[in-house]
Amino acid sequence: MKEKQELFYDVIILGAGPAGFSAAVYAARGNLKTAILDINMFGGQPSNYLELENYPGFSLISGFELMEKFEEHSDKFGAEKFPMAEIQKINLIPEIKIIETNDTIFKAKTVIIATGAQAKKLGIPGENEFKGRGVSYCAVCDGAFYKDKTTVVVGGGNSAIEEAVYLTKFAKKVYVIHRRDELRADKIIQERAFNNEKIEFILNSVPLEIRGSNTVEQILLENLKTNEKFELNTDGVFPYIGFSPNVDSLNGQVKQNSQGFIETDVNMQTSIKGVYAAGDVRNTPLRQVITAAADGAIAACSAVKYIETFTPVHA
Repeated sequence: MKEKQELFYDVIILGAGPAGFSAAVYAARGNLKTAILDINMFGGQPSNYLELENYPGFSLISGFELMEKFEEHSDKFGAEKFPMAEIQKINLIPEIKIIETNDTIFKAKTVIIATGAQAKKLGIPGENEFKGRGVSYCAVCDGAFYKDKTTVVVGGGNSAIEEAVYLTKFAKKVYVIHRRDELRADKIIQERAFNNEKIEFILNSVPLEIRGSNTVEQILLENLKTNEKFELNTDGVFPYIGFSPNVDSLNGQVKQNSQGFIETDVNMQTSIKGVYAAGDVRNTPLRQVITAAADGAIAACSAVKYIETFTPVHA
C-alpha cells in the first residue's frame, strides 16, 4: 500500500462554501499557511442558488458566480485547495490537529470547521425510495426535469418559497405544503409567490407518505386541523423544511446543541482550543451567505491570534 504523504499547515479549513472561502482569505492574508478541504467540489450550497439578491454589492448574481469570486479571492492569497477530499479520520483534541484523507495526513495548529448544513429529510415512507426519481432537495438542479408537470414543495421559509417560484419556470403547477396557517418567508418573497398563478398553497397540512411505482405519483397529506387525510397527484416532491449540520466526521469531538449545530463563542471558538466553527454548521440565528462569510473572517482572525502564542507540547 502506498504510504500517505504528510502535509503541515497553520490552519486547515474544512468546507469550501462562503464561510470556508472567507476564512481562507483572512487566514492566508494573515500570513498563515492555509489549506481548504471539501469532500465535494468547491462552492457549497450557494453554488446551487440560481439567483442571490441580498448579498451586498450585488443586486443580482448567481450563487455559482459569487462562489467563483470567493474562490478567486482565496487563490490570490495562496490558500491551497483540496477538493473531493474524503475524511477518514480526524483528531481535534491534541495541540497538533490531525485530519486523514485517502492519500494524505494533514496536520495543523488550528482547524476551522465550515462544513455547512444539508437539507433535512421529511422522514416519511417513500422519501428515500424515490430520491432521484421524483424526490429532490434542489430545485435549481432538477427543476428542468419537471417541464409541464406538477410538483410539490414542502416548507414555508425563504428557501421553500423561492424554490417554489423557481419551479414555475418549468412546472405547470406547484403546490406549497406548509404545516402552519401562515408562511415564515420574508414578506417580499411571499408576495411573489401569492401573485404567481401557478402556485397553490395547502396550509395546516403535513406529508405522511410519498407514493408511486417507478417514479413519484402521489403524496399523502393530512390536514392538522380536521385530521382529514387526502392524496395529491404530483410528479415531484421538493422538501425544504430546514437544515441539519454536516458534522458526522467530527465524531462528537466538539460541543453541539440539541440539533447538532456546533456551539461557539463570539470569536467562533469551539469547546476545543484551536478549533473554530463558522457558517451554517454552527449554532447561529441566521444562515445566509453574508453571515457565513462574516463568521469565516472572525474564525480566521481568531486563529491568527491563537497561533501568535502557539507553543505546542508535542506534535
